[in-house]
Amino acid sequence: FKILTYRLNICFRGKLGRYPPWPGKIVSPPKDLKKPRGKKCFFVKFFGTEDHAWIKVEQLKPYHPHKEEMIKINKGKRFQQAVDAVEEYLKKAKGKDQVSILFPPWLFHDLIASGQLRRFVAGFKLLECVHLECVFSLFCHTHCLVILRIVCFLLEKDTGSTSIQAADSTAINGSITPTDKRIGFLGLGLMGSGVVSNLLKMGHVVTVWNRTAEKCDLFVQEGARLGRTPAEVVSMCDITFSCVSDPKAARDLVLGPSGVLQGIRPGKCYIEMSTVDPETITELAQVITSRGGRFLEAPVSGSQQLSNDGMLVIVAAGDRSVYEDCSSCFQAMGKTSFFIGEAGNAARMMLILNMVQGSFMATIAEGLTLAQATGQDILQGNFKPDYYLKHIQKDLRLAISMGDSVNHPTPMAAAANEVYKRAKALDQSDNDMSAVYRAYIH
Repeated sequence: FKILTYRLNICFRGKLGRYPPWPGKIVSPPKDLKKPRGKKCFFVKFFGTEDHAWIKVEQLKPYHPHKEEMIKINKGKRFQQAVDAVEEYLKKAKGKDQVSILFPPWLFHDLIASGQLRRFVAGFKLLECVHLECVFSLFCHTHCLVILRIVCFLLEKDTGSTSIQAADSTAINGSITPTDKRIGFLGLGLMGSGVVSNLLKMGHVVTVWNRTAEKCDLFVQEGARLGRTPAEVVSMCDITFSCVSDPKAARDLVLGPSGVLQGIRPGKCYIEMSTVDPETITELAQVITSRGGRFLEAPVSGSQQLSNDGMLVIVAAGDRSVYEDCSSCFQAMGKTSFFIGEAGNAARMMLILNMVQGSFMATIAEGLTLAQATGQDILQGNFKPDYYLKHIQKDLRLAISMGDSVNHPTPMAAAANEVYKRAKALDQSDNDMSAVYRAYIH
C-alpha cells in the first residue's frame, strides 16, 4: 500500500504500434466492446483525432513529465492541435477529480479499467487531513472490491469453481449471444432494475413483475413483457429470476397467493438472487424441486451502479445445469460468476462477504467522525442509495445468526450491527449504507 495521487481521466502518452506517442485520456469502453486478452490494457481516446484504442499498460506514460519529449518527436500540425486540446482540457479540469489515496495500486487500476473510480468521488470529501485530500467515498461506494477480489481468487483457486468471465469468454465481435430461452424476472428494486435493463440490452426475451406495478412500465417500454402475477411469469417463462429484499419477501413470492410455486412445472428453472439465509434457500429449493422444477441460488455482490453497468459478481450454487443454461444472462448482468456446489453455499458465502463489508463500513464511518471531531471539515455528504442501509443491516443480522448456529463468535459484526440499528432508528434505512456515519454524530 502507498499513497497514490492521480487525476481521473488524466492525459497519457499512448504509443500504438508503429505510430508515434500521442496524448490521450483513459475512458470507459463501450459495454459491448470486447477487451483484448493477454496483457493488461486500458481504453484510450486520443486528443485531436477522436480515435480510440486499447493500449497496453507499459505503453502509457503520464502526460506532463513526457510533454517536451513528445513535442520534440512530433512536429506536425495535427499533433499541435492535440496538445492544444489537452491543455484546454486540463485548464477546464483544474482542481477537479484529483485525489490522494492510501490504496493498493492494483485496485486503483482495476477501478479505472471498470470505469468506477469517477463515481466514488460523489460521496464524502475530507480536505487537508494530514495535508492530503482523502476521498472517503472510495470506501463508501466500492462495496469492498478488495474483499471481492480476494473472494474471487479463493473461489477460483481453492474450490475448483467454474467462472464465467462476462462478455470476454463467449462474446463474438464484442457482443453476447443471448439464450433463446424465455426469461422471467421478479423484483425491480435497486439491483433488479439494472439487471433487467442489461438483459434487455443484450437481446434476451424478458417478462417482468413487481409488487409495485408502476416500476414495470419503463421496462415494458424497453421491450419487456408484463406478467400479472409471479405464477403467470413462471408459467410463461423457461427461466425465472427473483431479486427481493429479505427472506420473508423471498418466501412470500414463492409460497404466497398466485406465487411462484403455482406456476412451477417439470423442467421450469427458478433462480433466487436475493441475499437470504441458507435455511430459506434450502426450503425454497425443496419446494421448487418437489414440483419438478430446477433450482439455483445466485446472490450478487455489488451496488446499484455496478448493477446498471453489468459489473456485478454472481456467486451461484444448486443445479449446475441451470447455471450453465443461464450463462448468457450472467454475462449480461455481471463481471464474473462462480458456481460453488450445493444450494446454501452461495448464501453462506454472500452473508460472510456482506458481514465483512458492513463491519468495514462502520469502522470507516467511526474514523470519519473522529476526523470531524478533531477539526476536519466534511464538505459533502451524499447518501443517495447505492446499497440500502437496511439491507446491509439485514445481512449482518443473518450472518450473526449463522455464526450462532455453529457456535462461532462474531463480536465485531455484532458491534457493527448495533451501529446500523442506531442509524435505522435515525431514519437512515432507505439511504445508502454509508449513512451509518449518522449514527456517530447524534
